[in-house]
Amino acid sequence: MKMSFEEKLNNIPTKSGVYLFKSKQGKVIYVGKAKRLRPRVRSYFQTRGDEHPKVRRLVTQIADLETIVTNSEMEALILEANLIKEYKPRYNVNLKDDKSYPYIRVTNEPFPRIFPTRKIIKDGSKYFGPYTDVSSMRSLLKTVKRLFPIRSCNLPLTESTIQQGKYKVCLNYHIHKCLGPCEGLIDAEEYAQIVKHIVDFINGRDKIVVDELQRKMEQAAENKSFEIAARIRDQINAIRDFQYKQKLITPDAIDQDVVAIAVEDDDACGLVMKIRTGRVIGRQHYYLSGVENETDSSVLYNFVMQYYLRADFIPGNIFLSHKVDNQERIEKWLAEKGGKRVQLLNPQRGERSQLVSMATQNARLLLQELQLQKMKAHDFTPHSVKALQRDLRLAKPPRRIEAFDISNISGTNATASVVTFVDGQAYKNDYRRFKIRTKSTPDDFAMMREAIERRYSRVLAEKSNMPDLIMVDGGKGQLSAALEILTKLNLQGQPIIALAKRLDEVFVPGSSDPQNIPRTSSGLRLLQQIRDESHRFAITYHRTLRGKQAVYSELDDIEGIGRSRKKLLIKHFGSLKKLKTVSLEEIRHVNGISESLAQRIFSYFHETDSTT
Repeated sequence: MKMSFEEKLNNIPTKSGVYLFKSKQGKVIYVGKAKRLRPRVRSYFQTRGDEHPKVRRLVTQIADLETIVTNSEMEALILEANLIKEYKPRYNVNLKDDKSYPYIRVTNEPFPRIFPTRKIIKDGSKYFGPYTDVSSMRSLLKTVKRLFPIRSCNLPLTESTIQQGKYKVCLNYHIHKCLGPCEGLIDAEEYAQIVKHIVDFINGRDKIVVDELQRKMEQAAENKSFEIAARIRDQINAIRDFQYKQKLITPDAIDQDVVAIAVEDDDACGLVMKIRTGRVIGRQHYYLSGVENETDSSVLYNFVMQYYLRADFIPGNIFLSHKVDNQERIEKWLAEKGGKRVQLLNPQRGERSQLVSMATQNARLLLQELQLQKMKAHDFTPHSVKALQRDLRLAKPPRRIEAFDISNISGTNATASVVTFVDGQAYKNDYRRFKIRTKSTPDDFAMMREAIERRYSRVLAEKSNMPDLIMVDGGKGQLSAALEILTKLNLQGQPIIALAKRLDEVFVPGSSDPQNIPRTSSGLRLLQQIRDESHRFAITYHRTLRGKQAVYSELDDIEGIGRSRKKLLIKHFGSLKKLKTVSLEEIRHVNGISESLAQRIFSYFHETDSTT
């Protein structure tokens, strides 16, 4: 028999653990921890009148609960962080989804590969990140490949494939970018040492790498392996050059993180500045949700727990912008996770305090960027769009504009393009192009009618929204052709204009004269930009079709030659011109061309030649 909610409340254990509140739909909406579960959970349902509005809203949504008993408060602390990461409950402070951020992956292979990825596969590979600054990650990987001879191929290297000699070294081996594991020129143990150096380098511990390379160089010199010693020397110099380019921010040759938060309303930004051996090697920032009515200390606590839960390296010192609760337990957890003593510090003066202030200022700036993006997404309209609304006297801003262009030469391979701009920016997901079907003669008006009808018949069929403005390339004739179709589709009220190429004149329905738009108007510049993009998109497609026809048109007339055989012949002889000059015997030797087909190809070209 299912236990009621009241019975569950009365039977909650008094031990330490984690509690999960659920909605009517069974979704986890809050995760919390407690030293003693029963009094902590029951306190939510005892009216005191001083609860946060957020807590009052939470209580009204709770329909079920679950508790998990742990052996200690430390276990409860870790379990809470893991469950928040898994369920991302609505009423907890959450790091916003980081699935779109890339990681650096070190594969679990005899000869590991190192590359960026957005997908984590649990196969024993190591992952570093996620990197919120993609450009810095790419720069780091570029530096790694420049400094260390690591393979970049995708060959499935195993002891068996190497012994069988299945693969040969590539150019990277000859230019000393790879040590040739594919031919067994380096063993797995020595290769693993290089990978270890790379991992230390990624973690900012390049001093350790330099010290180890220094020992290897000296050993190679003692063994009179001067070429190897010289190569290691160049590698050490390159790493030191890289070190000098990094900003020395503190004379302390220790690893440390500076963690700061900025909070405003229901948004927050958490920032981690990574300092390794006194140098800033990068920063990571995350936006957090669900922070309304939370104290700064509470937000920072949640950020620290969720960030270091997934961190690949934990330094000995972590400087915080605010004090956090459960500091000793967090330090103990981080020490166990990192394998060394970890201190959480909240400096109030001196050099360390200045580092925290710098990190806090950066977090505030990033939070301001987020809020500006939100404002843009909801009610921000670019100036050029507003100017266009004014210039064309439109009822509302043309935030979505679709523009048409026709491309043809003497009516052949006629194509039409539709490009879409949203808030003044190209939106390439909604670009479309058509092969014109109805006309083989150069009739731009008929072609425009076809393009408009095909586009908006489909929009109506799919019940999609019409654009705020349609623009056709041309003058009054193209505008009239488009209007004819819009009337046919019962879209008479649709805003539409034509932009003529010659003088950049803008025509609107109901007026025989072009609109008097100032040449300096940003609205006109936006139209010109859209028109140019539309023309580029159309002409690119047209050239593609024309190129295909130019290469294969004569072969199309020969019975028995389809797409694959056309490609086969052109690839074998290099060009259609060459094919026309070869002997019957040469055509017979092409794999996939039968005796009878070879005779037809030869006869076609030579009979044609004889009649001209």
